Amino acid sequence: MRTHLSAVLLAVIGSIAALPSVAQNWPTKPLRWISPFAPGGGADITSRAIAARLSGELGQQVVVDNRGGAGGMIGVDLAAKSPADGYTLVLGTIGPIAINPSLLPKMPYNPKRDLQPVSQAAIALNVLVVHPSLPVKNVREFITLAKSRPGDVSFGSSGSGATDHLAGELFNAMTGAKMVHVPYKGGAPAMLDLVSGNIQVVFSTVSTATAAMSAKRIRPLGMTGNKRFELMPDIPTIAEAGLKGFEVSNWYGVFVPAGTPAPVVQRLNAGVVKALASDDVKQRLLKSGIVATSSSPAEFTRYIDSETAKWAKVIRDAKIKVN
Repeated sequence: MRTHLSAVLLAVIGSIAALPSVAQNWPTKPLRWISPFAPGGGADITSRAIAARLSGELGQQVVVDNRGGAGGMIGVDLAAKSPADGYTLVLGTIGPIAINPSLLPKMPYNPKRDLQPVSQAAIALNVLVVHPSLPVKNVREFITLAKSRPGDVSFGSSGSGATDHLAGELFNAMTGAKMVHVPYKGGAPAMLDLVSGNIQVVFSTVSTATAAMSAKRIRPLGMTGNKRFELMPDIPTIAEAGLKGFEVSNWYGVFVPAGTPAPVVQRLNAGVVKALASDDVKQRLLKSGIVATSSSPAEFTRYIDSETAKWAKVIRDAKIKVN
């Protein structure tokens, strides 16, 4: 028995001693960065901006792999079940990380158990946009219209449980409207259907909506957060435009599978933080309505815990359900 315990102890000590060398030798091959939404949306823009910079920091190519579906859960689940060797990263967003545990009765992964936070990456601003065919010019008019046409107004989202989905459900709960939710595999496909007139509303990320807004193919009514966007100061918040107390903020963060060696996590954190601090990445994201925001793994973990608790209360109090 003692011999067995001694062997186990030596193995544990040996593995701990080997951790620094893991970080020194890593990475020796390209890394996969899973972006759990379709190309063209805010998560994809953020993933590619950081990955390009991170490739230079690590000396290995960081390849973005778009795996959209289920509001980001397909890509996050793929990362959670990948080897914990530092070669798989995922851009987790508020939906599949902090909202879905309270919104869905069952998930294929447990965010707290199966994923290791590396750093927060960004805050993606969202805007309520409608198809020009809707005879509304502001939030108050839209509330009146949506309430007068129960089941007739459809809102698209990047997937069930994503921030744009929750924004629509919260809007329904706060106004008494009965808009119908239509989930997509990402914000970009939802925007295409909005522009085409197949749906009437999206609580879109600014990055996804900018081109269509500039071309006046959709009409912005209000920002979903608690303040206006500095590059679009004429668009009020939904709260100040007529729905007091409404606030939904979106965030992205970098994760690796749980069990990834701590020295590797620290190297990844240093690389991501440096990438987000670079002027080119910050400006590229800001132009898309995304604010670069980094943190330590511990800080990000605490933030996720607080966000999970916050949205659990919102979902419970508003009686939000997934159809």
